[in-house]
Amino acid sequence: MATELKLPDLGEGVEGGDIVQVRVSPGDMVQAEQTVVEIETDKAVLEVPCNVAGRVVDVLVKTGDKVKVGATLLTVDTDGKGESPAVGAAPVAAAASQAEPSPAAAKEPEKKAEARKPEKPPAQPKPSAKKAEPAAAAAEESDEPVPAGPATRRLARELGVDLRDVAAGRAGKRITEDDVKAFVRQRQERGAGEAHGGFAGVAVTLPDFTQWGEVERVPFSSLQRKTAEHLWTGWAVAPHVTQFEMADITRLEALRRRFRETEQGKAVKLTVTAFVLKALVAALKEYPQFNASLDTQASELVLKRYYHIGVAVDTEAGLIVPVIRDVDAKSVLSLAAEMNELAERTRKRKVGLDELRGGTFTVTNLGGIGGTAFTPIINYPEVAILGLARSRQEPGLVNGQLANRLMLPLCLSYDHRVINGADGARFVRKLAGLLEDPEVLLLGL
Repeated sequence: MATELKLPDLGEGVEGGDIVQVRVSPGDMVQAEQTVVEIETDKAVLEVPCNVAGRVVDVLVKTGDKVKVGATLLTVDTDGKGESPAVGAAPVAAAASQAEPSPAAAKEPEKKAEARKPEKPPAQPKPSAKKAEPAAAAAEESDEPVPAGPATRRLARELGVDLRDVAAGRAGKRITEDDVKAFVRQRQERGAGEAHGGFAGVAVTLPDFTQWGEVERVPFSSLQRKTAEHLWTGWAVAPHVTQFEMADITRLEALRRRFRETEQGKAVKLTVTAFVLKALVAALKEYPQFNASLDTQASELVLKRYYHIGVAVDTEAGLIVPVIRDVDAKSVLSLAAEMNELAERTRKRKVGLDELRGGTFTVTNLGGIGGTAFTPIINYPEVAILGLARSRQEPGLVNGQLANRLMLPLCLSYDHRVINGADGARFVRKLAGLLEDPEVLLLGL
């Protein structure tokens, strides 16, 4: 009995990924639940187990292949052991199982060959033959020009919009500037990469760089493509504003150093980020619009009553953001321990997809690398993100006396559609105040 192992459902919104490692070869014996393939998808590397035991007959994928859910990865001869295929595995008749195959069985090889073919992607709308031309020129050359005023045509040209696309399904109706803006917003929220035909959101024809010298082309991994698409969507959809503030963490750092000398401190690495997570919850409760998402279709702000904070982790494959859940219900020490453990698994690419989803706010800390300030991009559909730069000693007044103070730069980017500048300043100042008074933070006063 031969069994086809297919790529199973990987989770909501995940259609496939890149094969990063094939652990078996034809002729190998495999056990049930043995990992046979590793696939990179979304922001995690997932292990795909074989759910039957037997001998590998054929391996249909190789490292670097892009596969979709349902695609056949390999076939296994169960050697009459009678194992029942698990979800995602489909039995097929062995070629020599019958001396005289029936007409239906005779078609089995054809069906098997078809099963190995990659599934056809859903049909995409054909790009306009004149997509690269200015919208107004395209409309003028059409047999039926799109009714729109000069200001609307100018806006469409500036935004790279073909007015015929806006007018689709609106025969005879005059197109306004608001129609063009609504079209762009909907296109961006559907996914900028798909809408523009390029994974990073913009289809640009590059010059031939080889005319000036030697070049090397390095393909983007699934993680890099996903990150590029996500960042472009967040930047294109949400109008960003970044608010900067300095927090005096001299007392917090003294507390952290004292704890580091204790037995518990030697077992748990207590970082400034753990205190920041705790302070964030207090600030988010006072300013709930920062712990939200904007539903433009319903014209509603979705306020989240849970506090799942993503913490960006620098890995060899790129920046990955695992999520720490229910931060409001955890102490600073438990947050530090969980964050350290989660970061370690993230660097080894051992986090699951569920651990990368559901965040309500994101923190990214570049202090260990350097820099005085930066402007982080919102982790859409969240509405705000906090960046931490490297802390530094600066002179300051304490009770009228000049003294060195350890200052932590805070960089808060937010969606200006949801949050106004005054609330942005209040939020980051609230956060700084909590970090400057760690006893109040820890006691929850």
